[in-house]
Amino acid sequence: MAHLSMVRTARRATDDDEADAELVRRVAGGERDSLEALYRSYHRRLTRFMARLTRRPDIIEEAVNDTFWIVWQKADQFRGDSRVSTWIVGIAYRCVLKALRDHGRSADEFVEGDPALEAIDDPFATHEMSDWVSKGLCRLAPEQRVALELAYGAGHSLEEIAAIMKCQVSTVKARMFHARVKLRNLLPVLAGRSIGADQAAIQENQDEQPP
Repeated sequence: MAHLSMVRTARRATDDDEADAELVRRVAGGERDSLEALYRSYHRRLTRFMARLTRRPDIIEEAVNDTFWIVWQKADQFRGDSRVSTWIVGIAYRCVLKALRDHGRSADEFVEGDPALEAIDDPFATHEMSDWVSKGLCRLAPEQRVALELAYGAGHSLEEIAAIMKCQVSTVKARMFHARVKLRNLLPVLAGRSIGADQAAIQENQDEQPP
């Protein structure tokens, strides 16, 4: 059953990419409706992705709009050498970095407890672990954070991540290795803090109860 599920997932991903590729071909032919369809399909995904690099909604929206302006201009240059999602996310990555530079911002600006980060559906964990992982991700270097997001959040291969980030596959592997090591060391600490805070709250509540 697990194998059948994987086959279905792969088939669905292939079908989605073929549909996206058809939209890109239509965009290359000047169809604005197809560009709007791509925008609707990718807007939330790109917003979540860019939120790993900046907490500024205005910068994110600017970068998303710049991304689709480039898609509109360069759709005829897409040759299908990669998945459409890889092509678009690669454009988005470069657009958000440029937007950050233009605004004098840094990709290291994320702070713990930022609402933009907390609003993201974390791909690495669920329920009680999600808060710890989100806080751990904040402590990673931007390149490490993005590599993990692309791999585990968006499902890109190492080769696709290398294409998006314009680096060698070995560099992607190194970034992911160091990110996992850092998270492995951070999560017990963060979990311990959380548990300690919960225990303190319980004890305080008990102290306030009437005898």
